[in-house]
Amino acid sequence: MPYKEIYFSKAEIFIQNKKFEYYISPILSQYNFKHAYFTKSCSEKSPQLLSNYFNENYVNCVLNQIHSNVIVFGSHSQEGSKTYADGLVGNKCNQNLWIYTADCMPIFFADKKTRNVAALHCGRKGLEKKIIKNLVKIFDNFGTSRDDLLIAIGPSISKEHYLVDKMTLKEFYKKAENKKITVNLTKTEKDLYSRDSNHLKEQNLNQLDLKRSAYRQLLNENIPNANIDISNLCTYKLKNEFNSWRRSNTISRQWNFICSEK
Repeated sequence: MPYKEIYFSKAEIFIQNKKFEYYISPILSQYNFKHAYFTKSCSEKSPQLLSNYFNENYVNCVLNQIHSNVIVFGSHSQEGSKTYADGLVGNKCNQNLWIYTADCMPIFFADKKTRNVAALHCGRKGLEKKIIKNLVKIFDNFGTSRDDLLIAIGPSISKEHYLVDKMTLKEFYKKAENKKITVNLTKTEKDLYSRDSNHLKEQNLNQLDLKRSAYRQLLNENIPNANIDISNLCTYKLKNEFNSWRRSNTISRQWNFICSEK
């Protein structure tokens, strides 16, 4: 079955008479995993406030994200702590695993039999550092079958709006997909890249499809295509719904969470 981005349904909650919107994955909903990909309407609200609507008396697990391949257990990262990582794995009952994003992918993992769950913050650097592979190994240690592992890639930047220079594209494919591509740089491009790649003009940039690359990494880990949901929502394009670093250099983020109820 070919790569496909799909519709995630929208839901809403009311807190203190104010509406907050979020999206949910079809496959995670089908198996009753409590989760939410929030819009920017919730950006200024704390995980504690948001989670109280879904789960009272749950522990909120939040990271200081650093674009790494480091993954920790939820019990090692509670709200207010200074844990530096980009992945959370539920290891106790009543944990909410939180990821914040503003173009990068919020990716949720869930074992439909054991009910183990995890959350990743994954962008270009995370793909290059194989954070997905690292997380699948953790599920292997849990004894998870590939056929039971569900994955949902939430709202994130589309390839049309994620543009990189040719050298960055070449390095990405080498690191993230173990694949060499040929790019022919002009002398001007080489000079610009050696001095400051940000000076490259838009006509010299190339589209990079983060979602599709994540999908390929999942297939390489023998995850069945039917177990993968990929949202068609673009954080850059939908400016009324999402914050986007590439669109406006904002420091605001979207909250995303999945609940560990095991």
